[in-house]
Amino acid sequence: MLNQIAASKEHYLNLLSARQKLVASNIANADTPGYRSKDIDFQREFLTLAKGADPAVHETEGLRVGNDGNNVNIDEQARLLAENAIRFQFVSMRIKSDFKRIKQAIQDGQNG
Repeated sequence: MLNQIAASKEHYLNLLSARQKLVASNIANADTPGYRSKDIDFQREFLTLAKGADPAVHETEGLRVGNDGNNVNIDEQARLLAENAIRFQFVSMRIKSDFKRIKQAIQDGQNG
């Protein structure tokens, strides 16, 4: 059970890492003519990633396309970075909490 919990959090962190790289790439290509913003569908991809597959990357739809064919919106990318950071912080706190509970259980077992 503990391995499954740790594995799911590891998969989620891997997904966050992949998204971070995508957003960084989107920002780096903000002035590249014809570049299309990319993202990951978290809910769908978390299930896929748990099965060991790489996350599927898709073009972000519904964004305004400039005269150069580029649709990167820096404000949207900044929002995605902030959202990703919050998700990462949340998972990190959960992992820390898990380890505290494990440590406490070990200490209780040694004292009891």
